[in-house]
Amino acid sequence: MAEMTPKAARLAAMIQRTVAASLERDFHDPRLRGVTITEVRVTNDLHIARVYWTQLGEVGKESGERERARAALNQAKGRLRSKVGRKAGTRLTPQLEFIFDEVPATAADVDDMLVHAARRDEILSHLREGKSYAGDADPYRHDEDSDDNGIDEDVEDSGVVGSDKASA
Repeated sequence: MAEMTPKAARLAAMIQRTVAASLERDFHDPRLRGVTITEVRVTNDLHIARVYWTQLGEVGKESGERERARAALNQAKGRLRSKVGRKAGTRLTPQLEFIFDEVPATAADVDDMLVHAARRDEILSHLREGKSYAGDADPYRHDEDSDDNGIDEDVEDSGVVGSDKASA
């Protein structure tokens, strides 16, 4: 998406303040309880304003409350646009499109996953206490273990490496 022009950004900020204040002060619809305006993006031609919103609801009832809030916002769209038009004082008032903002819900899911992973790491660290690896502490070969040409003597004696000893 192209970046907003300064005029579109100013209008978006004004729309966000106006819509949020109107929802809080002027609309007493119980379906709009807990609705928060998270962001507004205005197209550069100033014709469309996408209003992103989220809602804090009761656990287990979020989807139903979200649908009722979406219906209430769509019903209030005309009155909100009138308020924005009076406040903006521009020749054209942008059409308002209400879009549910999935970012807070996704962020909460990610936070839950991180807490779960931290708990599992803690359990694993307790299980590892006092334990040691099976075998050598350092199972890798080092330069002092092999001769000058980089081939182990054990492998060279087995006749697998070097065709001179195998053919003799």
